[in-house]
Amino acid sequence: MELTKKSHACVRIEQDGRTLVIDPGAFSEPDAAIGADVILVTHEHADHFSEDRLRAGLEANPAAELWTLASVADKMSAAFPGRVHTVGHGDSFTAAGFDVQVHGELHAVIHPDIPRITNIGFLVNRAVFHPGDALTLPGHAVDTLLLPVMAPWNKISEVIDYVREVKPRRAIDVHDALLTDLARPVYDLQIGNLGGADHLRLSSGEGTTV
Repeated sequence: MELTKKSHACVRIEQDGRTLVIDPGAFSEPDAAIGADVILVTHEHADHFSEDRLRAGLEANPAAELWTLASVADKMSAAFPGRVHTVGHGDSFTAAGFDVQVHGELHAVIHPDIPRITNIGFLVNRAVFHPGDALTLPGHAVDTLLLPVMAPWNKISEVIDYVREVKPRRAIDVHDALLTDLARPVYDLQIGNLGGADHLRLSSGEGTTV
């Protein structure tokens, strides 16, 4: 599979001429979902879910389908009947040749006064795991962990310990739009030295084989 990093939490994964896109949100490029055969959305927050970007992707490819949780599916299913699928923790499915498992139930705690919403993570081909906005354990060994490095709900010690718990071969940064260029070398050094896995940071548009 070939993985291309898009802005913030969005990635594109290509395999055998098919394309899967995860979390084309408001911080990602307007065309982030264009060309997708499969779109996965982890939760309803705007930096992961943009109705405009989803509509653009689904309209560009009439065969494209969306797999997500109920809070997002409810907003999209009327416009795209039969193409929007609701999934939750423990589900698995195959779409456009990609095998996907769903793990996780709740968004990480931002503050005790803020109600927690639902959040799911996606394990693609038992190799690449995107947890959304939570430090969910995938329940399987994974080759590549898409690592949410900076968010209002985490700190770097938690990020490092998450890599240690998942034990991937490689961790690739996502959820990084709020991380300044000044901070990036600090995060690179600490996650790389302490996480116990190869650590890779890609700029938007850069790719790697997974």
